[in-house]
Amino acid sequence: MEALYTDDQIFIPIISDYGFKATFGNEANTLFLRRALQAFIKSEIPIKEVKFDKNTFEGITQDGRSGIFDLACIDENDNQFIVEMQYGDAPYFVQRMKFYALHKFNAMVKRGKFDYGTLTKIYCVAILANNILPYNDFHTLANLRNEKAELFDDQMTFVTVELDKFTLQEPDCQTDLQKLIYTMKTIHTVTQPTQFPKFWDEEWLKVAIDELDSRKMTPDEKASLEILIARNAESVKAESRKIADAKRQEKELFVLSLLQQTDFDVNKIATLAGVSVDVVLAAQRQLSAK
Repeated sequence: MEALYTDDQIFIPIISDYGFKATFGNEANTLFLRRALQAFIKSEIPIKEVKFDKNTFEGITQDGRSGIFDLACIDENDNQFIVEMQYGDAPYFVQRMKFYALHKFNAMVKRGKFDYGTLTKIYCVAILANNILPYNDFHTLANLRNEKAELFDDQMTFVTVELDKFTLQEPDCQTDLQKLIYTMKTIHTVTQPTQFPKFWDEEWLKVAIDELDSRKMTPDEKASLEILIARNAESVKAESRKIADAKRQEKELFVLSLLQQTDFDVNKIATLAGVSVDVVLAAQRQLSAK
C-alpha cells in the first residue's frame, strides 16, 4: 500500500508520518483519537479523555523507526494505550508489540503499584499496511487464553489491524471501526467532494479529515510535510535493505550448515537454499580458509 503524498492529492494519507501525527496525534482535539481507540478495542463505553504520554519509549525505539510511527496515551481511567502504525514490511511486529506492552507493564509496577489486582489495562494497537497474521479478518483482538480459548487474563490486550485485508465498500461500512479503516485506506484517493461518503460528515471523522486537507496548510506546514515524505521514503528503503540483508544472511548460514553436515553437491545445495551456485562456492572457500 502506497503511503506517500503527491502534489495532485487533496488529502494527505493518514498512513503517513505527517497524517498519523496530524490525526491520531492531534493534541488540540482528541475526538478522533478517542473514537478510534474505542473502535479498535471494540468497546461500548466512550473514552471521555486522553492525555499523551510522550516519554513512554524515549531512548528505546529510536533505532527501530523505519516506517513506524507511534504514540502512547492514557484515558480517564488510567488505561494505557500504545498505537503503532507501519506501512513497510513487519516480519517481527508481534514481538515488537509484546516488547512495548511488557515495557509498559514493568514501568507501571516499578512506579509502586505492587498490588497487581489494581493494575490498569494496557492496549497495544498495531495498524499495518501489509499482512502479518494467518487470518482472513482485518481486525484481530487477542488476550491471554487457555487451551480451550477461554479468557485467562485481559489486563493486556493486543489489537492488530491489517489494512490490506479490508475490502468493504462505502455502503457496507456500518460500524465505527469499518468507517475508520475505510477512511484510512481511501482518504488520499479522493479528488472531488462528490466522492465523500455520508459518514465523513460525522464530527469525529471531520476532525481528522480537516487536518489532512492540504489546501488548508500553511507554507511552513507544506515544507514540513515534504521533509517528512523524503525522510519516510529513505526509512522504508533502509528497512527493506535490512530485511533483505537478514534473509541473505539466513540463506548463507543454511548453505554453510549443508556444506558441513551433508555430502550434497553444490547444485543441490544451491537449489535447497534458493541461492546461486556462486554463493555456495563462496561458502566453500570460506570454510576452506578456516
